[in-house]
Amino acid sequence: MKYRHQYHAGNIADVHKHVLLLEVLDALARKDKGFLLADTHAGRGLYELHPGDTAHPAEWQSGVARLLAAEPRHPALQRYRELIAAGVHGGSLRYAGSPLLALQRLRPVDRALLFETQRDEAGALRKAIEAAGHDIRVRVEGADGFAGLRACLPPPERRGCVLIDPPYEEREDYSRVHDATVDALRRFSGAVLVLWLPIKLREDFDRWFASLRRALDRPALASLLWVHPPDSRAALNGSALVVVNPPYLVEQAMREWLPELAALLADSAGGSEVVAPLEGAGA
Repeated sequence: MKYRHQYHAGNIADVHKHVLLLEVLDALARKDKGFLLADTHAGRGLYELHPGDTAHPAEWQSGVARLLAAEPRHPALQRYRELIAAGVHGGSLRYAGSPLLALQRLRPVDRALLFETQRDEAGALRKAIEAAGHDIRVRVEGADGFAGLRACLPPPERRGCVLIDPPYEEREDYSRVHDATVDALRRFSGAVLVLWLPIKLREDFDRWFASLRRALDRPALASLLWVHPPDSRAALNGSALVVVNPPYLVEQAMREWLPELAALLADSAGGSEVVAPLEGAGA
């Protein structure tokens, strides 16, 4: 697999994912006891956002650049904007991916386990973490995240957040995410799982989400953000996030910041939706 997130860093999906991830981590940190963060597809951690070219359009211009140019009202969007604004130097932007953003919210009592299967990306991630100097227990594994997840659950902390966000270059990634979620909950029923999926056709997401709900006995919450009509034939219509075992108040906050985020990032054809928690198999 030759996927490089460098060409997609800071795009609409990243903004959507990272705002929610930070909200989940802050919710978990309300309790004193430490927790594990596991990231199955961590990437290189830090990205130099380029101006773009014909082969690789600058996707961040319609994502993080719009948020930086705005003055968001909701505290969740304000906190995220402050974190990414710290990477602006002159006319360039160094964008922190999920691991480096998350490490800014973790505490010394927490722990991070980051998986990245591509050796050069994993090496870059280690260097980025070392340069940042976070006082967090963190380990980078140059290994397949799906397999690594099975080996690390349940964690000794008995509290945790798992981020699963493969590139979906292969159709099988949809079934891998489904199966990894079910398996993770068998091993660690109290885990908070954050799953990212691209929205290409809304009916495909609905079918996938219905299948996942039938397989779960835990509450699940979906956050949908689209920039093209969700039934159009564009390569990517939007971003979907599913939170299994959503922490207290995460849904309430999402219902407040998601419409504002959609208004900032999407044009007239865009929109957003929160699919309320659905508990129980087949609910």
